[in-house]
Amino acid sequence: MKSNGFTVNAVNVADVSTFRQRSGVPDYMASCHTAVVGGYAIEGHVPAGDVKRLLAERPQARGLAVRPACRKARPAWTRPEK
Repeated sequence: MKSNGFTVNAVNVADVSTFRQRSGVPDYMASCHTAVVGGYAIEGHVPAGDVKRLLAERPQARGLAVRPACRKARPAWTRPEK
């Protein structure tokens, strides 16, 4: 993210699930990294370009996520797939 112009303030937390919950990340979207950027939750390896687009468009969404075992960014969270 730094190489794409973002200022990164990495903080290791003892209980990441509590941080995710406070950030609005549903349990079924939990992944390897959680961030808050411009008021949006970012979960997993979301490409910087997608985060920039999110910030530019400011849609009504909680954030972006790359689901575990999935490399495709989702523009907003939906119900879990069955």
